[in-house]
Amino acid sequence: MVFASMIVLTGNLLIAQYKPVDNGSSVKFKIKNFGINTSGSFTGLQGYIKFDTNHPDEASFDVSVDANTINTGTEMRDNHLRNDTYFDVKNYPRIRFVSTKVTASTKPGVLFIFGKLTIKNQTKDISFPFTATATNEGYLFKGEFTINRRDFGVGGASVISDNLEVQLSVLAGK
Repeated sequence: MVFASMIVLTGNLLIAQYKPVDNGSSVKFKIKNFGINTSGSFTGLQGYIKFDTNHPDEASFDVSVDANTINTGTEMRDNHLRNDTYFDVKNYPRIRFVSTKVTASTKPGVLFIFGKLTIKNQTKDISFPFTATATNEGYLFKGEFTINRRDFGVGGASVISDNLEVQLSVLAGK
């Protein structure tokens, strides 16, 4: 019994740990504003990712972006989105995702991640499919999901759409 426990513990220690890297990564979003698609991005990735393709069920992700880095290509709009009605970056400087479970999907090469997304101190459960492609120094994780901005207190009664699409392409290295 002790030997079996040591094997399990040793197996957990072998799961490689990576850090998300801004250079080569993208955290993009798209939302309709007055019926017109508006897109933007965030940078300032931080956190850790524990991942091994042979043991996806032991993976864990704790990753955040700097809310103040919002970039829609229009400085006036970006400054407006930083205020308390939207992202309130003074009080809530980071947008964070922490996984609770990773599972295989029915499609080869596609995994499914479950976790908690926190924006403006509002935490909601989300899940989405993603891929993990090995790179020279780690992995490139790609996935997409949709959230309702109102669930996180973003934008109030604004004319923007309630649904926000997020596209992730996160490069992680050792």
